[in-house]
Amino acid sequence: MWADLAPLGRSTSSGGYFRQPFAAAERECLAWFLEQAASRGLEVEADGNGNVAAWWRPEGLVQNVSHRSRGENHAERSGLGVLTGSHLDSVRDGGAYDGPLGVATALAAVDRLRERGYRPSVPIGVGVFVEEEGSRFGIACLGSRLATGALTPEQAGELRDPDGVPLLDAMAAAGLEPALGPSPLLRDVGVFVELHVEQGRDLVDRDAAIGVASAIWPHGRYRFDFAGEANHAGTTRMEDRHDPMLSYAMTVLAANKQARLAGQRATFGRLQVTPNGTNAVPSLVTAWLDARCQDEATLAAMLAEIERQATERVGRDGTALTVTPESVSGAVHFDATLAQRLSRTLGAAPVIPTMAGHDAGILSAAGITTAMLFVRNPTGISHAPSEFAPMADCLAGVDALADVLAELT
Repeated sequence: MWADLAPLGRSTSSGGYFRQPFAAAERECLAWFLEQAASRGLEVEADGNGNVAAWWRPEGLVQNVSHRSRGENHAERSGLGVLTGSHLDSVRDGGAYDGPLGVATALAAVDRLRERGYRPSVPIGVGVFVEEEGSRFGIACLGSRLATGALTPEQAGELRDPDGVPLLDAMAAAGLEPALGPSPLLRDVGVFVELHVEQGRDLVDRDAAIGVASAIWPHGRYRFDFAGEANHAGTTRMEDRHDPMLSYAMTVLAANKQARLAGQRATFGRLQVTPNGTNAVPSLVTAWLDARCQDEATLAAMLAEIERQATERVGRDGTALTVTPESVSGAVHFDATLAQRLSRTLGAAPVIPTMAGHDAGILSAAGITTAMLFVRNPTGISHAPSEFAPMADCLAGVDALADVLAELT
């Protein structure tokens, strides 16, 4: 399976991946998934927005269906299925493992359970959520937010990609029939388990191949619009300029310093400049801040200090600043009892937090009992071509996920 996925959306120059949601490479990955599901006799369901689930319902299994109502805790509700899986899209020039490892491993875990002769008492599903990275429409975990109702149809209808293409048009161009609103795919899901490559070196430091998630740090994406006055780069005296690039540059340094002092995370990784000319003072600089902290109070304090320093600089430069939160996720604390239970199932696997956002966090916030497993990443690098997990650890992940699914079903 991994060999089949490897060439899809891969750059011949950098070796990185770009599987943009609703575009060719990501759709090829989905076609691969549908073929894998069909070869296993899994029942495929789709919600019209790009989210897909393939269910293993052994012959003769009688499901005691209890439909989900939003906000209820269905941790022990009899008859509800267990869903696993992840996503197939990627960031620009990203790694091979972020997302697809969880999908391929889920399919292999179903194979492993069948090899063991295991028969689940409730259905087991393998899910694929669309646009998890937010690389095209700016909203992380877009598919799972739509599926849980965390993103309203009105909000989704306003989304545009950097080329101005509306979300609904992109969906339609991919052959989908958008049905914005809570997804029927999650209606009968009692537990969701997501396996993911670790995005860091915690497991490397612990000399452990597999870990269990305890929490996800709160995080968000914030747009900073620095407005100034366009002018000639050669004829305008330095003291006469209202240059938003200076305001932006100071803000980048302030964000870096505040994050380092607090032991948190702050990154300006995306930038747009208008008019973007070599010989022109810009009129507008738009930059996106990714900020992540151990708790909401620390995140709010760090953002406030970054904005305060940016505002002071704007006053000196004669520019203007507008800050807009675009995608903000609160802290997620996975069910501690379940995490410890799965740790014991896996031979005392370490229970660790993650600073990266995941679909599991969105489903957890929606009231679905949720857990995550991590596979060791020896480089510690993610969202880049060097992202890696040894095949031996990936296969350990297959066995771990199979054991967890058996424990839960």
